[in-house]
Amino acid sequence: MDTPADLRFTQWIGAMEDSKKKIIFTVSGRQKSDFKIRLQYDGLTQAQFFRAVMEGYMQKDENLMSYLNFFKKENKVQNNSQRSRIEKDIQEAKQTKNLFALDDDEVENIFDILEQEHPDL
Repeated sequence: MDTPADLRFTQWIGAMEDSKKKIIFTVSGRQKSDFKIRLQYDGLTQAQFFRAVMEGYMQKDENLMSYLNFFKKENKVQNNSQRSRIEKDIQEAKQTKNLFALDDDEVENIFDILEQEHPDL
């Protein structure tokens, strides 16, 4: 049974998820102009673009991660050993995922089944 503190925490988390947050950074006037022109050419708004990039980053999209790895190398964001370790971790995660042949929905279904069979967990 949930305690009043648990319920307040759940309500607080729900409110945080519903609230909108701004992400702000600065670029030169020329960069902004070029960016807006490119977005217009591709038929995207700034919001669509940044949401797509954020989603790809959070989902570890292979194409985006490949570009970011290139960017980090070119701009010396991480040293070679750090990048190699991250790449090794990514490859190991892929191998594990392939070994069990589970996608995200299947993993979620497993947790749903466990929760139904063992609600006390």
